[in-house]
Amino acid sequence: MSNSHSIVRVSGVTKIFKLRKHDVEALRGVDLEIYSGEYLSIMGPSGSGKSTLFNMIGGLDKPSSGKVFIDEVDIAQLDAYELAWLRCRKIGYIFQTFNLIQVMTALENVTLPMIFAGMHNDAAVEKGLELLGVVGLGDRFQHKPFELSGGQQQRVAIARAMANDPAIILADEPTGNLDLTTGEEIIELLKRLSEENSVTVISATHDFKMLSVSDRVVWIRDGRIDKVEEREQLSISVGEIAHRG
Repeated sequence: MSNSHSIVRVSGVTKIFKLRKHDVEALRGVDLEIYSGEYLSIMGPSGSGKSTLFNMIGGLDKPSSGKVFIDEVDIAQLDAYELAWLRCRKIGYIFQTFNLIQVMTALENVTLPMIFAGMHNDAAVEKGLELLGVVGLGDRFQHKPFELSGGQQQRVAIARAMANDPAIILADEPTGNLDLTTGEEIIELLKRLSEENSVTVISATHDFKMLSVSDRVVWIRDGRIDKVEEREQLSISVGEIAHRG
C-alpha cells in the first residue's frame, strides 16, 4: 500500500472504562495507520480491545487519551453536527446484527442515509435500486427484513453502507450471524466492492476466512497491537493460526 495515502491515523490512543470502583484499560496506547483503498482486518480474542478500537475509528466513542484522525482531521475536535456529517458522508457502517429498520423495505433502508444527506427522493430511489442490484438483491427491493434471510439482510446492510459513496466502510463482525457459505459470499462481496470503488474496508472480526482477502491483519491482544501482518505473511494455514491464537 506504499502508493496510497493514510486515510485513518490512530496516535497513542488509550481507553479506560469505569467498572464499579475499578478502571479497565481497554486500549493501552495504540498507534496505527490505515491506507486508502486497503482491506484491513482487526483480529483478536474477545476482550482484546478490537471492538473498542473499531468504535474509536468510527467516531462512535472517544479516546481517554490520544487522537484519531480521518483524512488528517482530528475527529475529537468535531462538534456533534460535524461528527454526524462525517459519519453520514465519509463512513459506511455494517453491523453483525444488520441493524435494519424492520418496518422499512430493503429499498427504504438503503435510501435512508441518502435522504439524511439531502439527496432528492427520486435520485435516492434510483441509486438505491442500483445498489441493491450490485449486491444481488435487485428483485427483493420491496421485501422487509423479516422476509429476507440473514445473508440477504447483510447484503441490504452493505448496500446501505455504500449509499453515500463513503471513503471508509467499517464492518463489525459482518459474518458473525451467517453460515459458512453465506459468510464467504459476504466477504467476497466486500472485497469486490472495495476494489471496484477504491473504498477502505476495516473489519473487526473473529472470522479467519477474512485472512484470504485482507491486505493487512492487525492482531490485538490485551489492548495493544500485538503485530501487523501483510497478506504475503498470512500463508500460514488457518488451522495453525487458530491453534496459536
